[in-house]
Amino acid sequence: MSAPRVAVVTVAHGRHAHLTEQQRSLSTVAGPAGTPAHDRVVVAMGDPRIPAVVGRDDVVDLPLPADGRLPLAAARNLGAAEALRRGAEVLVFLDVDCLAGPGTVAAYAAAVADEPDVVWCGPVTYLSPDDRPYPLERLAELDDPHPARPAPAPGARERGGDWALFWSLSFALSADAWRRTGGFDEAYTGYGAEDTDLGQRARAAGLGLGWLGDAPAYHQHHPTSDPPVQHAADIVRNGRLFAARWGWWPMGGWLEQLAARGLVVREDDGWRLVP
Repeated sequence: MSAPRVAVVTVAHGRHAHLTEQQRSLSTVAGPAGTPAHDRVVVAMGDPRIPAVVGRDDVVDLPLPADGRLPLAAARNLGAAEALRRGAEVLVFLDVDCLAGPGTVAAYAAAVADEPDVVWCGPVTYLSPDDRPYPLERLAELDDPHPARPAPAPGARERGGDWALFWSLSFALSADAWRRTGGFDEAYTGYGAEDTDLGQRARAAGLGLGWLGDAPAYHQHHPTSDPPVQHAADIVRNGRLFAARWGWWPMGGWLEQLAARGLVVREDDGWRLVP
């Protein structure tokens, strides 16, 4: 049986140094039986510099909308559509900030081949700026998976769990499973909730959720704020859309922190931005 054709999909706007390091991490992957390990699709969201990082043949362009919000859902859908057009049977989505472990792509491909009705997520380690330059050949020494999500040991697989924990930093699924989800809901724009929504769409489609110890990703450090106050308007807008779809508000921790800063306020039907 031949190995399935795999595509690694990333969406990007800026983050050129991080994307360069991600490309390097993916270049360490060895393909099964000497074949190329994966196809590569990078969706450049209003960023003409991306082709200089990854090569023009691997880039699909998506202009920014007039409101300037990053079209993350639409970009991931476009990347998946391009990967499927090229013949991908396994889709691996990797956030632009994430490095792939040496065996991550192969592990995802194997798990999807074994259980194609499962959406697989690998553990994600948030790297410290003190670890730079990141040692691509020794990333496993930096393993420290995010504590809020399952993190099976290498070689282990876990199935089930709370779909609310699904995130889009690193995950993989079969082409058929992707079609069953309907993809990301493009009504979400800007920051937040589009990946939690995809998890609920996958659950509603009858797909399983799995956690894969052999598919680690390593999130490169970048300055940020906690909570992400710069995205407060997006969080409220997308949260309200999600609540209308599924009956509950996502990103509750962030909303509580934003409320403590006086940026949002709770209402009977959820939350609103403070003018």
